[in-house]
Amino acid sequence: MATPAQIEEQIQLERDQIAQGLKRLRDNTRKLEDKEYASAAIYGVAAIDTLLPLVCQRIEETVEYKIKRGKTGVAFKEIMVYLKDVEPLAAAAIACKVTVDKVFSMKEDSNRLQNVCDSLGQAVEQECQMRHYEREAPGLLHILCENYWHRSIGTQQKITVIQTLMNRYDVKQWDAWGRANRIKLGAWLLDCVIGASGWFTREVRRDGRKTNNYIVPTPEFLDIKDEVMGNAELFSPIAWPMTIEPNDWEPHRQGGYLLNEVMRGHEMVRRADTGRIQDEKIYKFLNKIQKVAYTLNPFIVEVSEELERRGYHVGKFLPIHHHELPVKPPDIATNEVARKDYRRRTAEVMNKNAQEFKRSCRTRMTMEAVQRFKNRERFFLPWSLDYRGRAYPIPAFLTPQCTDWGKSLLKFADGAFMTPEAEGWLAFQVATCGGQDKASMKERQDWVIDNLDLIERIATDPIGNLHDWENIDEPFQFLAACEEYYHCVVICDRHYTNLCVATDATCSGLQVLAGLARDASTARLVNVLPSEEPQDAYKVVAETALPYCPASIRPYLDRKVVKRVVMTVPYNAKPYSNRGYIRDALKLKNIEITKDDLTATVKAVRDAMDVVVPGPMAVMTWIEEEVAKCIKRGDKEIQWVTPSGFVVTQKLMKQLTQVCDLKILGRCEVKIATGDSDKVDINHHKNATAPNLIHSLDASILHLTALEFNQPIALIHDSVLCRATDMSLLSTKVRETYMHIFADQDYLTSWAEQIGAEEQPPIIGDLEPSEVIESTYFFC
Repeated sequence: MATPAQIEEQIQLERDQIAQGLKRLRDNTRKLEDKEYASAAIYGVAAIDTLLPLVCQRIEETVEYKIKRGKTGVAFKEIMVYLKDVEPLAAAAIACKVTVDKVFSMKEDSNRLQNVCDSLGQAVEQECQMRHYEREAPGLLHILCENYWHRSIGTQQKITVIQTLMNRYDVKQWDAWGRANRIKLGAWLLDCVIGASGWFTREVRRDGRKTNNYIVPTPEFLDIKDEVMGNAELFSPIAWPMTIEPNDWEPHRQGGYLLNEVMRGHEMVRRADTGRIQDEKIYKFLNKIQKVAYTLNPFIVEVSEELERRGYHVGKFLPIHHHELPVKPPDIATNEVARKDYRRRTAEVMNKNAQEFKRSCRTRMTMEAVQRFKNRERFFLPWSLDYRGRAYPIPAFLTPQCTDWGKSLLKFADGAFMTPEAEGWLAFQVATCGGQDKASMKERQDWVIDNLDLIERIATDPIGNLHDWENIDEPFQFLAACEEYYHCVVICDRHYTNLCVATDATCSGLQVLAGLARDASTARLVNVLPSEEPQDAYKVVAETALPYCPASIRPYLDRKVVKRVVMTVPYNAKPYSNRGYIRDALKLKNIEITKDDLTATVKAVRDAMDVVVPGPMAVMTWIEEEVAKCIKRGDKEIQWVTPSGFVVTQKLMKQLTQVCDLKILGRCEVKIATGDSDKVDINHHKNATAPNLIHSLDASILHLTALEFNQPIALIHDSVLCRATDMSLLSTKVRETYMHIFADQDYLTSWAEQIGAEEQPPIIGDLEPSEVIESTYFFC
């Protein structure tokens, strides 16, 4: 139990989190305003979400009124010439963004009326210029954007780069509009923004002997801004681990951080009805995993600090790598060619540095947390659940659900005395992280024995032997496993182990669906049933699809090409996303596939899944049909209770939207809510229910397993982590839980009754789930 001094220390830590979060929020907001990007600030995003439909409607009504009434006039005719290539929604999106950027900019005179109007007109012109290039040279524009767009910093530089390159390739030049025309167009758009919102107004100021007009926010908007920022500040605290055990979650009391009961910044169930009371087992589960103590792995911390000092990138570890600016040529003032070349090279370096800074964000924040906790013997993680019951750590850093590097930083605070069985599981961790995850248990053990020299080199001199481990899929977890194995097994100078050893489900979606359908053939493919070696569903699907694929693709179709399709189809991935997965996998083999061949390949793979895993495919089709019937007969939401007692509520309402493709704003699709709807989104329910049912059941397996396991445990959705000394027991508990859920009860029939299904579920019935107890590779 924590002492008063420890409680006070934790409260002070949480106060620091709040203070640093507030400072970061305000600093980021100020930086955005300094750079004329207030539209990306929290209040700017909220304002534009509200403004956009109003301004769009204003533009449409104004244009329609003037044209229908014949009151176009000379000035309006001049404006319409420039608006003909921009639809009202695009014009409104540009107008809202630029207005917020200019009005709240910290730059002098940025919000002066003439400057605001000019910037509005210029932004529309730039959008039209990009659309002009898209019409004149679509292929070239695509290539240039792919190669140069994301290297540039700032909208103006992007336009300059594209324009320069287009001119170099003799594409029809863009006829500039001129400042006077831009200001006229901008003034009209600004009038639409002001008239539609009432959030901005013109203010006259005397500047010496001159009188100038400025655009300023109205008191009404400033009140809204303050409210938005006030709400944002409630959720701005940085979430770090805790120095003492988190507060227990209770039905009518907030858990987690000590101050959460007052701040209410973290709910126990995210995106759900906060008033719902869950089953007692759910509270026990959360409170139990919150009591697991962690510590930082000093070996990985030391390696990370050295890599950061040297600026080395390894896997997801991305420290800032600063590129030096080029040296100014001595004749820069008189030599125009040298001056242009210097500016070009300088811009390229500045773009690289800006990209490096963005990419290194997570690494920098994680290292900040490492410095704060590296001297602590133990710390704890507060946890919460999503609306399907999946557990997530509340902190964003130093958790078992981080990247490969983030995971490797963690060890359990309490070690366990080494045993012969633990030696085997440490070897398992080394081999699995070293790329042997498809090998049998014996093959993994043999691989470790055959690579003892490699393990010793890495464990004793990781920086000097960086080439031995940096290109492995999970380099840092492999590094941590080698170091632990070397000291605990090879030279035996460490008699206790506290490394986090992980086992994963094999295609968990199909494992759950096989249990629901009682489908023995699918269960065997995904290692629910015992076998001498791990089974490979991806390989079987690839082999089944092969004869029906285009001849040009057959030499390259293997398990790697179909893997993501097989993994995601149980989560209702559709043919469109399947196309991307297969195209990307073939690209890694330097194979380009035609549109028609891609269509045929996707169809062959999906048809193969109907043959190879008939039970899961039938269950998914049945779920879609029954959910559609539920909605059509008037149900507003789908609700069910999982075997662990967690209540899942799936409420998906339609939102009326319009979609606008803006070229200059990063070729992004902006979805704009045009109104609320009381209609249930039947298609969303049909697509979401099977994945959410699977997620809720794999979460339920972990809930019940953790409650039966009395050693340190960590969770990653369909993966469990514990010490090497405890993994045999944990693996048994996971298999027993699966057996009880799918053998002791017919959960699919129970679920059908809960949602009021009209037809009986398609259960094959030839699977005996109790056999999973003997399956070595169920979680491996």
